[in-house]
Amino acid sequence: MFTQYKYWHPYVSPHDPCPPIRVKSYNTPPQLYINFQPQGLAQFKPNEALFHGTLWPELYSPYPDPHKRGDQNG
Repeated sequence: MFTQYKYWHPYVSPHDPCPPIRVKSYNTPPQLYINFQPQGLAQFKPNEALFHGTLWPELYSPYPDPHKRGDQNG
């Protein structure tokens, strides 16, 4: 399944003095996966387009929630 969010598990040293982040994540913009703008793409209504920052829902990329981390289980 396609997702804009990618995850990886960095090395955790046994000698690291800080609590480790076991799963890190980043997001990729959707325009990386669209070669050319296809005809007939769905469009947001003008008010929604201003709120989302784009006219096309396929190009909308929300920022991840800064309070949610990839390592929910610790």
